[in-house]
Amino acid sequence: MEPRIQYTHTADGVSIAFWTLGGGMPVVEMPTLPWSHIQLEWQDPEYRRWYERLAEKRKLVRYDGRGTGLSDRNVADYSIDAHMLDLQAVVERLGLQRFVLLVPSTGGPIAIAYAARHPEAVSHLVLWCPWAWARGARAQLLKLREGVDWEQYTEAVAHATYGWSAGEEAHRWAAYLRECATPETALAIFRALVEFDVTAVLSQVRSPTLILQRRQVAAVPGLEVAKGLAAGIPDARLALLEGVSILPWVGDMEAAWAAIDEFLGDSEPAPAGAEPHTAGGFCTILFTDVEGSTALTERLGDAKAREVLRNHERIVREALRAHGGAEVKAMGDGFMASFSSATRALECAIAMQRAFAAHDDEHPETPIRVRIGLNAGEPIAEKEDLFGTAVILAARIAAHAEGGEIIASDVVRQLVAGKGFLFAQRDEVALRGFEDPVRLYEVRWEESL
Repeated sequence: MEPRIQYTHTADGVSIAFWTLGGGMPVVEMPTLPWSHIQLEWQDPEYRRWYERLAEKRKLVRYDGRGTGLSDRNVADYSIDAHMLDLQAVVERLGLQRFVLLVPSTGGPIAIAYAARHPEAVSHLVLWCPWAWARGARAQLLKLREGVDWEQYTEAVAHATYGWSAGEEAHRWAAYLRECATPETALAIFRALVEFDVTAVLSQVRSPTLILQRRQVAAVPGLEVAKGLAAGIPDARLALLEGVSILPWVGDMEAAWAAIDEFLGDSEPAPAGAEPHTAGGFCTILFTDVEGSTALTERLGDAKAREVLRNHERIVREALRAHGGAEVKAMGDGFMASFSSATRALECAIAMQRAFAAHDDEHPETPIRVRIGLNAGEPIAEKEDLFGTAVILAARIAAHAEGGEIIASDVVRQLVAGKGFLFAQRDEVALRGFEDPVRLYEVRWEESL
């Protein structure tokens, strides 16, 4: 089924089209500038197969950059900072705190700059046949400046992409290219790309980085660039694949998938970053609880209410996977999870609430209002479950929250001091089973970075 196209807006007011597919670790695939059209791409069987395979174990996010595809075409700013606003708008709209950034060719400089600027957000960086920045852009720019016929130009690009011996598939691709952007927009984007140079920030990239390069790609001097990036980005991996096309879905897709799967650790059964907890081990405990679940069932009926609760389960599990949380147990309308890091636990809670808010915007008739409570301590681990005072207090804190709130104990607040989280102090409250009043803090997730 074709993904549902949605929209968000950048900080400078540009409307950006995007879709999501699958569930699990978020993977944001950036557009190939200026060739991007998220609806027409889905109509190409091989392109679609590439996306479906990526989304088998993950939540794939794909968007059109400004000026292209279904995004706002009336745009003047194509600077590297402007393109980063497109990515940031989609990430914030979906409430993604940590995600994989998958970047084809021309998007390389934008992704590298973003990863250097937001190391806390980019869990992994995957660069596919990274472009030769100014050199590649200048070649395209000169062709367009010379006034080459638009149809002739796109045919040449398509044949260079598919191989000069290609026939009907190259003609179809050329027609697709003409739908992605106008000649004027393509010229403006290439003019901007000429100015992109992120050499100075390569050493600042802290995200684990995989560079995938096909050996026989002749459209750009790719191998030279790939080696330079691998040398400049700390601990970057370079994987050389066989093939002549810069398009990952043309040729041997299996080799590309295998390299990406290995890099992301998809063969490992546990979520990235999740650590088992032993008796006496210190951890942060998170509880979720759907507000008014009984009333929801009475209003919607069993089948519809169950569908809503499945959405709650999907959102929680995606966030836990993305932030290294360990699911301890599901309880129908709530979850108990544990984290080895209080920072990750709070980032996960914020990601959950943002994802629930996005769901409610899209489905106002069936909102999901979730209470989240956090505490930290040394619970007792027994038969894959956790027990003890630290766990009971976390559950009591969650029960004290309202739908849409994140409430944390003072222990959690102190553990993340100086990490940029915003807290609002609540009055001391009496919680069942605890003799002394407990000081609670609300996490201002709508304002947190």
